[in-house]
Amino acid sequence: MTTLNLQTLKSNPGARRRKLRKGRGIAAGQGASCGFGMRGQKSRSGSPTRPGFEGGQMPLYRRIPKLKHFELVNHKEFTIINVAKLADLKAGSTVNLDSLVKDGLVTSPKHPLKVLGNGDLTVKLTIQASAFTASARTKIEAAGGSCEII
Repeated sequence: MTTLNLQTLKSNPGARRRKLRKGRGIAAGQGASCGFGMRGQKSRSGSPTRPGFEGGQMPLYRRIPKLKHFELVNHKEFTIINVAKLADLKAGSTVNLDSLVKDGLVTSPKHPLKVLGNGDLTVKLTIQASAFTASARTKIEAAGGSCEII
């Protein structure tokens, strides 16, 4: 049994085939037209046509209707926070975007604040935001707090 060294490494039989020498006469097997046929676009030198090319006809990817991924015209972006994150705040405090940044609950205050209703709230808070979901509003008011739209 031989050990495996760099000196003894060898490819499997049949793994490395010789390169076809095209255009070297008919005795070589791939002479003259080199297996590309007589004439036509695919027999010429250079790269073949690009993927999706249909000979000049309007290609399929340009014929089909453009239906998906329309961007919304007046899309509103919000900085969002869930009601569950507000449960740790001090009772009776006023919550707005600046106070949330100061407490470290919001890291990037680029957009107006929107309060979402995921989680439970037991603390009475006065929350000032640009928008509230219906579930967030009911949970805040059920805890005795108030929602102010700014």
